[in-house]
Amino acid sequence: MNASKQNLSTDPRAIACEAAKTRAGGAKFLAQRLGVARQLVHAWKIIPAKHVLRVERETGISCHILRPDVFGPAPATKEAAE
Repeated sequence: MNASKQNLSTDPRAIACEAAKTRAGGAKFLAQRLGVARQLVHAWKIIPAKHVLRVERETGISCHILRPDVFGPAPATKEAAE
């Protein structure tokens, strides 16, 4: 396995992308919810920034988890600060 594939398999954004597809019932169903082609969603390794907010609404997975490089880390909760 080459290094780029290994890095992608451990990239939290790629893991979150697969989790979003799974939570939606698969790429086909996520694509239907987003109004895009199934092939497009199936090809995603990391969710494109322009689709993140909609994917968040459809799956309940935070944009901070889906794309922390765009939306930053999740804000600290009050409980975590105590």
